[in-house]
Amino acid sequence: MSAPATTVPATGGPAVAVDVLVVGSGPAGAAAALFLATYGTSVLLVTKYGRLSDTPRAHITNQRTMEALRDAGVEERLMREATPWEYMGNTTFCTSLAGDELGRIPSWGTDTERHADYELASPTTMLDAPQTITEPILVQAAQERGARIRFDTEYLSHVQDDEGVTTTVRDRLSGAEYTIRSRYLIGADGARSAVAADLDLPYEGPGAVAGALSIVFEADLSRFVAHRPSVLYWMLQPGAEKEGVGLGVLRMIKPWHEWMLMWGYEVAAGPPELTDEVVRELAVALVGTDDFEMTVTSRSPWTVNHHFATTIARGRVFCAGDAIHRHPPTNGLGSNTSIQDSYNLAWKLAHVVAGTADPSLLDSYDAERAPIARQIVERANQSIADTGKILTALDLEHTEADALERQLALWKSPGPEGEKIRTALREAIAYKAYEFDAHGVEHNQRYASSAVVPDGTPMPEFRRDPELYAQATTWPGAKLPHTWVTVGGRRTSTLDLVGHGRFSVVTGIGGEAWLAAAEELGGELGLAITPVAIGPGRPVEDPYGTWAGLREIEDAGVLLVRPDLYVAARHLGAPASAQQARDWLGAALRSVLGRG
Repeated sequence: MSAPATTVPATGGPAVAVDVLVVGSGPAGAAAALFLATYGTSVLLVTKYGRLSDTPRAHITNQRTMEALRDAGVEERLMREATPWEYMGNTTFCTSLAGDELGRIPSWGTDTERHADYELASPTTMLDAPQTITEPILVQAAQERGARIRFDTEYLSHVQDDEGVTTTVRDRLSGAEYTIRSRYLIGADGARSAVAADLDLPYEGPGAVAGALSIVFEADLSRFVAHRPSVLYWMLQPGAEKEGVGLGVLRMIKPWHEWMLMWGYEVAAGPPELTDEVVRELAVALVGTDDFEMTVTSRSPWTVNHHFATTIARGRVFCAGDAIHRHPPTNGLGSNTSIQDSYNLAWKLAHVVAGTADPSLLDSYDAERAPIARQIVERANQSIADTGKILTALDLEHTEADALERQLALWKSPGPEGEKIRTALREAIAYKAYEFDAHGVEHNQRYASSAVVPDGTPMPEFRRDPELYAQATTWPGAKLPHTWVTVGGRRTSTLDLVGHGRFSVVTGIGGEAWLAAAEELGGELGLAITPVAIGPGRPVEDPYGTWAGLREIEDAGVLLVRPDLYVAARHLGAPASAQQARDWLGAALRSVLGRG
């Protein structure tokens, strides 16, 4: 375990010294602090704000993120606070909550047909967990494990050298400036990241492409929604297609009395003044009646971005979260990708700080996560464009009141013209599965870097649409497949057998040489390597036979699994000898750790 953060006397050196400094307390920063502290790495998190998030912002929490939080031991805490899976799924398109319903699309795996796909892919559930819930849980758990947190502490600049990073910060309460000395720095300071700007990271994409308003309010709207529970209700209203996320939106924060209203504005003209009258007018339009009371708790403009960094690290400084991928909330990818950035980076930093990995391992963070930043920004923005299919289905270029009323009347009318509109509208709404059921986008990320050892086989071809459907594989660079096995007769996920900051060796009957090699190499390399043997009479049994169907190796083959649950290397069959097992596994470990 690394030494805790220490204060250095003012007579010399920086005011504070720590292994890793994290700037920013959003999902990426809070998760980085949690994972690093869990792995025993000395970490200090600073934020210029005086508190954690006071607005709900990001909320959809997908299975891959829940797997990371399960590995960190905070899954149950989040489940206790969040809105459960079964309330998330009737994404509804309508003219208003009280008005015409144009259609619904089952979402986030809640549909009977898709639910099995989700359950087969992960031991975790989807959740709706606003940042006001997630951030305190992550930060509190990080503190419990030794992370230091400093609020009202503003990042000013940093300087790198061969041994570390010196960061200058300002105490916003006293105005005093001081320096923090760390071996590494993580910039998780949001879409206007000062750390990323100082690094001069290269970005692609047009940047701000639209403006949107977020108004958080309390109102009991249960009579309009309890029979069709959902996270999102999309409103086809006059002017709703202009800017913003494509339509007007009411987002559930807490069922069914806390809400966020979203509406677009022209980003070039700037946001309108959000007076009480303007806010009430928008709310009444989207609810469809003025027969409700509301209490507004926040109102703020923001921009819809299309921007991603093509390089996400330089030297000893790494950026994560919105600092490197800026996009609309469509697909619910923002906080999920941010937390997963930190999950990828934290174990690498922990091993480098501990001396069990060469610093060259850290190059794999950029190689693995920069392509993901591009992918999710493109996907989220494409989902906004896909919303336009609904307008096209109704043969609407714009949603002026008279045109909208005329086309909705046709939609309800008998005859070929009405049938054509109804068919097109059904297809347009169903196509939104690429936003609301993009299970493959969440699970099919494949890594190619120095932290993955190819086995000479091609990546398996996707049997179904790779954006919609998750496909498990043990191909190096893919996440270890989940299935249920048993330990002592108790059902356990394969993902629970690995992780926890350690490398793991997974084999079966006849794979004893791999386990012996792992024990020897662990001592030699200073690593704790988890041995996993699956089969009849072994510590882990496969009574359902599902692991045998997923593992893609023979009984005596082996998988080397990284701390982030990704397959680092794979040997398909039994080793020719104990020495070959030791040589192969040693070479794979050294290659991944940069110690070859």
